[in-house]
Amino acid sequence: MTMSNSSPIQFAYWVPNVSGGLVISSINQRTHWDHHYNRQLAQTAENVGFDYALTQIRFMAGYGAENQHESVTFSQDLLSVTKQLKVIAALLPGPWNPALAAKQIATISTLYGARIAVNIVSGWFRGEFKAIGESWLDHEERYLRSEEFIRCLQGVWTQPVFNFAGDFYRFRDYALNPKPLEPLPEIFQGGSSRAARDMAARVSDWYFTNGGSVEYIQQQIDDIRAKAQLNHHQVKIGVNGFAIARDSEQEARAVLQDILRHSNVNAVKSFQAEVQNAGNASPEKEGNWAKSTLEDLVQYNDGFKTNLIGTPLQIAQRIIEYKKAGVNLMLLGFLHVQEELEYFGKKVIPLVRQLEHESAL
Repeated sequence: MTMSNSSPIQFAYWVPNVSGGLVISSINQRTHWDHHYNRQLAQTAENVGFDYALTQIRFMAGYGAENQHESVTFSQDLLSVTKQLKVIAALLPGPWNPALAAKQIATISTLYGARIAVNIVSGWFRGEFKAIGESWLDHEERYLRSEEFIRCLQGVWTQPVFNFAGDFYRFRDYALNPKPLEPLPEIFQGGSSRAARDMAARVSDWYFTNGGSVEYIQQQIDDIRAKAQLNHHQVKIGVNGFAIARDSEQEARAVLQDILRHSNVNAVKSFQAEVQNAGNASPEKEGNWAKSTLEDLVQYNDGFKTNLIGTPLQIAQRIIEYKKAGVNLMLLGFLHVQEELEYFGKKVIPLVRQLEHESAL
């Protein structure tokens, strides 16, 4: 049940606030994780047509990310050097509780305007939870906790006095002031499993899913939106993709092969074991990464599967296919982030806008 999708498709990029770039490969990546690089990157993204930046949340080293900046603090820094770009801060229930998160985000909203959003990450890195002394819940419980987390954020931000009695969180006559500015912070969530889709259909503003074919993404969208309609709820869809835009398709494909040829096989296998433990934990074995191959996981959110690889026109046409399937946002990673994001913004986004106009999409 594909919905009418007449608004322009939006674009987000992965903020490299952790080291190691966005592929698990020894190929040279002209990408840096420090705040100087990221401030300039955010300003470039804003100037070339990107709508959102998504910060990453990691608490420990692994799979190339030997250094990690905390997501909420880093998001606030990017907001301080931009004027229109929206920044999505990743929050991990467990290390965060909703009272702290609600107050952090409300304060940032009052400081920088209604440009802060949140991405609720239900958790995939079991070793990370163990290392910081957090309980590791089973797959279904992680999503139940995330749903309560979201309901608490929404309640605290909207109700004068908030009460809640759940399995994971409890509030009694709690009043948050000041509240975030209107419009309220958008709530994103990730996932591909049935539990993730069901949660999105009940409470989330946005649903992020790993890369996949148009047909695979279409199936998820149809399922989410049918369930959301029954819940009198609306949810938008974002899809992860790793973009390799070059002047010729041959050149772009050669870059992909170079990334794969230099992949860190041991690190990818270790990552595969970790994430497929999470993905296969869903009852239907359909969670994120459940069916990802070793090559897929060189880009750790299945970005190659989206096939945004080729000339600017080829990539723009591919993006339009996803839009026709009901996708509202493309979340993008790049090899050399600063220069390739700028190239994408100048070469691909204008073609997408032209194709949208020609197709009256």
